Amino acid sequence: MTDQSAFETLDFATRAVRAGIERTQFGEHAEPIFLTSSFVFDNAAQAAARFAGDEQGFVYSRFSNPTLSVFQDRLASLEGAEACVGTASGMSAILSTVLALTRSGEHIVSSSGVFGATAQLFNMFARYGVETSYVALTDPAAWEAAIRPGTRMFYLETPSNPLTEVADLAAISAIARRNGVVLVVDNCFSTPALQRPLEQGADVVVHSATKFIDGQGRVLGGAVLASRKLVEDALMPVLRTAGPSLSPFNAWVLLKGLETLSIRMQRQCASALEVARWLEAHPAVSRVHYPGLESHPQHLLAMRQQSAGGAIVSFEVRAGSASAERDAAWAVVDGCEMLSITANLGDAKTTITHPSSTTHHRIGPEARAAAGIRESLLRVAIGLEAPADICTDLARGLGRAPSR
Repeated sequence: MTDQSAFETLDFATRAVRAGIERTQFGEHAEPIFLTSSFVFDNAAQAAARFAGDEQGFVYSRFSNPTLSVFQDRLASLEGAEACVGTASGMSAILSTVLALTRSGEHIVSSSGVFGATAQLFNMFARYGVETSYVALTDPAAWEAAIRPGTRMFYLETPSNPLTEVADLAAISAIARRNGVVLVVDNCFSTPALQRPLEQGADVVVHSATKFIDGQGRVLGGAVLASRKLVEDALMPVLRTAGPSLSPFNAWVLLKGLETLSIRMQRQCASALEVARWLEAHPAVSRVHYPGLESHPQHLLAMRQQSAGGAIVSFEVRAGSASAERDAAWAVVDGCEMLSITANLGDAKTTITHPSSTTHHRIGPEARAAAGIRESLLRVAIGLEAPADICTDLARGLGRAPSR
């Protein structure tokens, strides 16, 4: 198959392995890595035509590279997007999106409790006249009420980090369309293997490809997906000028991650549900946050929007008092012997972190309290180990929690 449109009739798992491939004259089976900073032209006229955009072709790896193109085309196929741009990290994907779509005097409405670095980035944009208001992710009426004359963008994560709250994408996208607002969805937790926000009304999808898309904690990467017009007219000028570029080597690693995305997510989601049910029954746990559980407030919505509950499980450790919550949570973390204490997620290895003191530390105690991120909260990103072994290790940690 050389016609890329023919891939669109194939199953997701097949496209994850084969979409975007255009073999060179050498007939290689695996995708090649083009580690080159620049590309040679046949003559001066061709160079001029490429720089002017009058002729298709590669110019400079800051904004165009064959390996990167395969990654972009494959991820676009999986997300159901017309176009994709790869970036150096998930945060550079968000940065590029805000730079491309907002200007001074405009306004962003964001879900509260977004990833700490995202909130910090929005704070930085306030210096340049782009203000951000925060609303409850799960309350569509609050989104509409927050709209101002200068509101340009809705930004949300679903499921959210770390509480796994789920947004009603159909309702929020309808509000955005009525008011001429661009809806941007961070699809990092679900990936296109579980959820495709563009099909549910979103205008833009952003990814930290560092997470589940890579799947083994090896490299950094990001991506922005949208209509071809939005990508070419708004995002590519930012990428070309500002240079938040995804390296060809990292793009190649991410391609290898996409090949196993579907099967990894199936296994990790099944394990996450098993672990979540085990935690829900544990006496040292006061609450479990996982969309696949019937006890989750947005369980039915999640099951309509997602094909599974995801691989992120958060839970709250019982503590004798509010002042003891952090000590109780840290005791669990320190008591685990197998789980990796790291803030990264989407890895083949299960990780555990205390969001209040790590990923969401910089947003401050008031913002954490407003978002429901308690000191007793822990986030576990389920990997590929046997779920029984994950539970055994969590039991070691929970056995050290001074909950009674």
